Amino acid sequence: MTGLVAPTLLNGTVAAYRWQWQGQPLSVTYETLGTGQSVLLLPAFSTVSTRTEMATLAVQLAPTHQVTVVDWPGFGDSDRLRLAYQPKLYQQFLSDFVSEQFSEPVAVVAAGHAAGYTLALSETLPDAWAKVVLVAPTWRGPLAVMGASERVRRGVRGLVRSRLLGQALYGLNTRPAFLKWMYRRHVFVDEAKLTPDYIAQRYQTTQQAGARYASAAFVTGGLDPVQTRADFLAYFDTLSVPVMVMVGEQAPPASKAEMEAMAALPQVQAVRLPGTLGMAEEYGEAVAKAVLPFLSAAL
Repeated sequence: MTGLVAPTLLNGTVAAYRWQWQGQPLSVTYETLGTGQSVLLLPAFSTVSTRTEMATLAVQLAPTHQVTVVDWPGFGDSDRLRLAYQPKLYQQFLSDFVSEQFSEPVAVVAAGHAAGYTLALSETLPDAWAKVVLVAPTWRGPLAVMGASERVRRGVRGLVRSRLLGQALYGLNTRPAFLKWMYRRHVFVDEAKLTPDYIAQRYQTTQQAGARYASAAFVTGGLDPVQTRADFLAYFDTLSVPVMVMVGEQAPPASKAEMEAMAALPQVQAVRLPGTLGMAEEYGEAVAKAVLPFLSAAL
């Protein structure tokens, strides 16, 4: 079920998708702009995740495509309820949203962790996608990449979710100075783009009521769609549509190794562009330039 809500910086039509998870109603925000062949844009999961990260790419595609951009449940302008955020929730959401919003296979551009959920859907809904583009794809959350054990990650997740200490711990890790450090380390290449206004906007995103729950799940690996590289690469074996993987040339070594493993697969069209984990946002125009011919090519 869909209801209209207020407009945003993308200057598209913003709507609320009414969805339920285990009997709990949620309002999920999405935005459409442009006309033509449909394409779905899925932003990366992160503490600062928002559909506006895909704004440049969306605007570049809009003259020739009808673009839909989603705020994942628990992130952006969507409801941020105190749920047990987990892969099954996002798998079910994406399945329901795609089934209800698109009457035929749709092209998809998925950034970061959205890649795993995009690929998984092709197994349960083989006709969901027309084409698949994965931008700086990842499948392990930050603490898992850093080598933290599952026991440690569960403990951190529990602390951030706790009613007494949770908000305070979350607040320490979302201060503007920390956000800027995070962006410099592995999200953006050009530090000059991290202006005080930009960081203030991202900080505001992190301070919405309930923001810590989905964020804690992502950071601690609770939203990782698989547990091994082999399992992630196995998704490609059953993918029957054209697929492009965009590798960020300045991505952190561990993440770049995963991207290169995907790019090496014979069925993948690989593209290497400047950027790191925030490539879809920082280099949106370059991403669009590479994506448009791929989306426009005849099947």
